[in-house]
Amino acid sequence: MKRTIIADLIKWKANSDRKPLIIRGARQVGKTWIMKEFGHKEYAQILYVNFESNSRLKDLFNDNFDIPRIIMGLQIETGVSFNPDNTLIILDEIQEAPRAITALKYFYENNPDYHIVAAGSLLGVALQKDISFPVGKVDFLDLYPMSYTEFLEALGQKALVDLLNSRDWAMISTFKTKYIQFLRQYYYVGGMPEVVLSFCNTSDFNEVREIQKRILIAYEQDFSKHAPNEIVPRIRMLWNSIPAQLAKENKKFIYGIIKKGARAKDYELALSWLTDCGLVHKINQINKPAIPLKAYEDFNYFKLFLLDVGLLLAMGNVDVKTLLEGNQIFQEFKGAVTEQYVMQQLIAEKELTLNYWSIENSTAEIDFITQYQGNIIPIEVKAEENLKAKSLRLYCQKYQPEIAIRTSMSNYRKEEWFTNLPLYAIGQIKPVK
Repeated sequence: MKRTIIADLIKWKANSDRKPLIIRGARQVGKTWIMKEFGHKEYAQILYVNFESNSRLKDLFNDNFDIPRIIMGLQIETGVSFNPDNTLIILDEIQEAPRAITALKYFYENNPDYHIVAAGSLLGVALQKDISFPVGKVDFLDLYPMSYTEFLEALGQKALVDLLNSRDWAMISTFKTKYIQFLRQYYYVGGMPEVVLSFCNTSDFNEVREIQKRILIAYEQDFSKHAPNEIVPRIRMLWNSIPAQLAKENKKFIYGIIKKGARAKDYELALSWLTDCGLVHKINQINKPAIPLKAYEDFNYFKLFLLDVGLLLAMGNVDVKTLLEGNQIFQEFKGAVTEQYVMQQLIAEKELTLNYWSIENSTAEIDFITQYQGNIIPIEVKAEENLKAKSLRLYCQKYQPEIAIRTSMSNYRKEEWFTNLPLYAIGQIKPVK
């Protein structure tokens, strides 16, 4: 399966000021596969280390940070004869060896010609502990579940992806039914690589759901295995409340939905743990759409999304017939699914910040506000071909943005005060101007 992050890895390799690279991402989004695939394609050999399954190698970094000694130990353990010009060193699950994280500083300072890629599913959690992190000595890349266009390519629909990238909207509209058909499949399957691969091979929605359930169980096992015992029940309660949070018309996170009388301070650590793991995305409200958006965030109000739309549907036990054929009872939750999908595509886009805007009493809300190249762009999300955009109109009258986006199942069209971008083309948002 093709992942767009490979192109970023190739750029990293070619950079003369290359630093050790850390790939961040939740468990099972494909970090190990990406690192190995990149290594096999771009190097003569890879030297692969997994600290979770090999405790002996942790001791290699506990003595000192003498790089020749460490390299010798890695060669002995793996049987790979190291050559700095054509060997990719892969340090997987690096959060299990905190001193290996610190060692990246010495690789950069003493042997900058070495090609080193590291990853860790719980790296964000590990960094909250007392670890000497090599600030400024490493590069980062973030890996998310597969996007809609990556899903299309995995299904052998590269021509549809190329057409989207051409931005020939008249031709794109001709194939609208195909894009929507695959989009509804993507809503159900989501972007977890193991799930997508299974669907590509079998087209079996039942198998898709079984794998999704296994992934969700594995995440819950991580709660018990890696989180402090005293916050595990709260992590689980917060995690399981997310479908109900998103099903509300106003999707602002409300602690009382977790448990009657629940307060923010009771769940701060649980929320931080899930965020640091990459399992949830916290989108903060802004009280003013101005640059930089970060300066106007209100941390008391936020929306919480899962990492993947397919996992959201699995948690909600939404069956494939309900999704693909439509069901009146499902209509209210459809908005949650659509907003989760749009968030997932936008957050994977580089250079985009992501917030939302609302006025008091929630009489108007813009689902997402993003900052890109000096523009603050409001984005209103519609699940179907709903042509009303009351909140977007109010926002535009108040702030008069240069660019305003409504995304829906309708065809692309540019109006005087906003642009309708089809949901299946939301990945094209950056060149809309």
